[in-house]
Amino acid sequence: MKSKIIIFIGDLLVFLMPKKAEEFAKTGMTITDGNKITLTERFIRKSLLRKVEVNLDHETLSKFHKAYWENQGDNFFAATSDSFENNFLPECSFIFELLKEKLSGKNHDFNTIVEIGTGNGKVLNYLSEQLPQIERFVGIDLNQNQISQNRITYKKNVQLEFVASDAFDWVNTYANKNMIFVTSRGVLEYFTESRLQDFLQQVNRLGNTIFIAIEPNGINHDLKINKHSEPYGYERSFSHNYELLFKNAGFNLWHHSKKDSNTEHYLSYMGADNYSEKEILAATII
Repeated sequence: MKSKIIIFIGDLLVFLMPKKAEEFAKTGMTITDGNKITLTERFIRKSLLRKVEVNLDHETLSKFHKAYWENQGDNFFAATSDSFENNFLPECSFIFELLKEKLSGKNHDFNTIVEIGTGNGKVLNYLSEQLPQIERFVGIDLNQNQISQNRITYKKNVQLEFVASDAFDWVNTYANKNMIFVTSRGVLEYFTESRLQDFLQQVNRLGNTIFIAIEPNGINHDLKINKHSEPYGYERSFSHNYELLFKNAGFNLWHHSKKDSNTEHYLSYMGADNYSEKEILAATII
C-alpha cells in the first residue's frame, strides 16, 4: 500500500511539474545525496525510473546514467576520493597481478592501457607504476571537469593521457590492436545489454586485445535463469551476464571470479583476450 502511495505521488508530481522532472533527468539522478535532494525530487526520481522499467525502456534508463556522470561525476569522485586506498587496493589489485604474470610469460606487443571511466585517475596512475613495460596509459571519462583536473594532478606523469569522451566513440575513432582495456568497479553496468555487446565486438575486431573488467552484479540476478541484463539496486544500473557477452563477442575468458561486496551486489572480476596460445606460439616461431 505504501509503495502505491509513493508511486501515485511521484506520478502526480511529474504531471504537475514536467519541466522540473525533465531538468532533473537531464542533470542526472543515478546517485543522490540524501542531504541535497529534496523530497519532491525523490518522488519524481521514483516515478521516472518506474516508468522506464515498466516499459522496458533501457535506452532511456542508460541516458539517465550518462547524464549523471557527465554532469555530476566530478562531485562523486571528490566525495569518494579514498575509495582507491580503502577498496580498490585490497579488493581489486590481485587481478592486475594476474595480468603482470600473463604479460611476463607471453611474447606480446601490448603497448597501451585504456581505462574506461577513469574517474580521478588513481587507478590509471597505479597501473603506470605497476606495468613499466606498457608505454602509454589513456584515461577516458564522460566528465570534462574531472578530466581537466586529472591533467593538472598528473601533469608530471608524461605516460598518462586523459580524454573527455564516450568510450564507444573513442574506441571507434582512436583504438587499435595491442591495447589492454580496463574498467574498475562499475562502468560497463551503465551500458545497455545491446550497446555493451556492440562495444565488446568493436574492441574484439581491433585484434590482439586484453580486457580487464571489474563490474558489479545484482545479488538477485540469477544468471542461470535469466541470461539477459536486468536493472538492479538503488542506482538501477544493469547487472550483465559478462561471461556470455564476452564469449559472444569472440573473447576467451582466462579469469572469472567474484567477491561479495554489499547487500545489493557482488563484484565480478574478468580477464579476457582475443588471441590463442597457438597464435602466440606461431608468432614466436616466425
